[in-house]
Amino acid sequence: MKKSSTKHLPFFGIGKILPYLKNYKRSLAIMILGSLMGSGVDIGVPIFQRYALNHFVGGGTLDTLPVFIIVYFAVIVAAALLNYAAAYQGMAIEVGIDKDLRNAAFSHLQTLSFSYFNQNSVGWIHSRVMSDTSRIGSLVSWTLLDSIWQLSYLIGAIVVMLVINTRLALLVLAVLPLTVLFFSLFQSKLTRVNREIREQNSVITGNFNEGITGARTIKSLVIEDKISRAFTDDTETMRRKTVRAARLRGLFAATMHFASSLALAVVLWQGGFIAKSQIGTFSLFMSYAQGMMEPVRWIVDAISDLITTQVNIERLDSLLNTRPDVTDSAEVLAKYGDSFDPKTENWEPIRGEIRFEDVSFRYPDGEETILEQFNLEIPAGSSLAIVGETGAGKSTLANLICRFYEPTAGRVLIDGIDARKRSQLWLHASIGYVLQTPHLFSGTVRENLLYGNPNATEEQIRQALKLVSADAVIERLEKGLDTDVGEGGDMLSTGEKQLLSFARAILADPRILVLDEATASVDTITEQKIQSAIDTVIQGRTSIVIAHRLSTVRNSDMILVVNDGKIVERGKHRELMEKRGVYYRLYTRQYEDEATSKILS
Repeated sequence: MKKSSTKHLPFFGIGKILPYLKNYKRSLAIMILGSLMGSGVDIGVPIFQRYALNHFVGGGTLDTLPVFIIVYFAVIVAAALLNYAAAYQGMAIEVGIDKDLRNAAFSHLQTLSFSYFNQNSVGWIHSRVMSDTSRIGSLVSWTLLDSIWQLSYLIGAIVVMLVINTRLALLVLAVLPLTVLFFSLFQSKLTRVNREIREQNSVITGNFNEGITGARTIKSLVIEDKISRAFTDDTETMRRKTVRAARLRGLFAATMHFASSLALAVVLWQGGFIAKSQIGTFSLFMSYAQGMMEPVRWIVDAISDLITTQVNIERLDSLLNTRPDVTDSAEVLAKYGDSFDPKTENWEPIRGEIRFEDVSFRYPDGEETILEQFNLEIPAGSSLAIVGETGAGKSTLANLICRFYEPTAGRVLIDGIDARKRSQLWLHASIGYVLQTPHLFSGTVRENLLYGNPNATEEQIRQALKLVSADAVIERLEKGLDTDVGEGGDMLSTGEKQLLSFARAILADPRILVLDEATASVDTITEQKIQSAIDTVIQGRTSIVIAHRLSTVRNSDMILVVNDGKIVERGKHRELMEKRGVYYRLYTRQYEDEATSKILS
């Protein structure tokens, strides 16, 4: 979004939304025109009443009654049609703005780096994309529509009163400065408390999401009561903050209602002198004094909504203005494109040679240096294994190779070229990544596999499944490849999801294959299937295998041993065993544990 847009309309952050209204100029014009004309008709109704009372009642004649009835009826019909047109366009604008803002937020999320998702909960992000956009859509449609009608009615009524009886009109208008005074007193307090409410709502949304996604863990740990109490505490905090906001709004509304009621009192006080001679004029002032109360009350609610929505705008704007930690330069984007407009015709083929040159690295939210002037060469087609205890930092190198993070210093070269001189998408399109915890998207097995290669043929899909021994999984499914896997693949077992994830990665035919403890969450039989597939698939590809079970990496061309986030040893299996260092201790301990398990079983 353009930051310059806020310079012209900074009030309540509305200027930040203006770029999204450009696509709705015609609808806005119709809505504004319909609202203005509709309020104009409503302003004219008391004038009709004034004429009727003064002419027909006061004058004692019905000479123009037929014309009066026809014109009055036509005005009422016109008001109904105009209000309908304005309301229809308001609804169209609301749903359109909701769609555009959500698309913009979701698309921007696709460009953000891993660190953003590590630092922000799912509930927090969900609230930005869904709740905040909904409030903003309502603001720029219904709030705008009502504001035009109410304010134009208020201004029109004031003009008519000033023309008919200036002295009485000024007495009525004397109470309006109270509105400005009350607004200035309540604005900051309402803004602060509504910001607190929105933040607490994000906390509740996040905890609710965790309560659903973590249902199995909650039940297995028997902590339903603890989770429930924590959620109850959060909702109680939300209730207290909401009640406080309601009290402030109620006090604000009461004081504003008192001020608007003074206007009616003035008319009743001074209007008696007019009623003796001009009952129609008295009726007109009574109608406007009462009619002005509704716009004034609406202003109270509208200002409160604006204050509340200001928080939503700030939070959505914060998301949309968040810059990813890993970005491509303008020159790279011009040549290679981005995720939404890739220029694949300019993509050079990848061989898979990887080299670290004096690389130092620490995570954006950390102070400890993980790598310091680290050097490593991984020839194309070779295999690198990264091993170590759980939590030792084994994924750091893979994250740098995949450009999920950038080096703090030094360079990572792909085929002899600094990775930053190529686009992220160019690199990611040539990397197959299989995670420890497999993830499938909602949809069918076929749809999930085609994420790896949208142009894959039926034969290619079958070959990929057979290569990783996942064909047996498909045969057991009722609808085969067209079986729905459920949300996150929950209709399948962890082992089945892992085999399908592996097939999906293979279907892309990547030149670089990253296996992040791909066998850690599966049973022994599935592990053997995957390991057999790995031995076949990595042939001719550069492979980075992050492993906890050391028996799976003995044949790797290079093994790196990680301890406390540092690389402490490197070499082949035989070399590391001869050193009798960290790798030796890890290997022998695992061997003893596995042997003990076999004896006991």
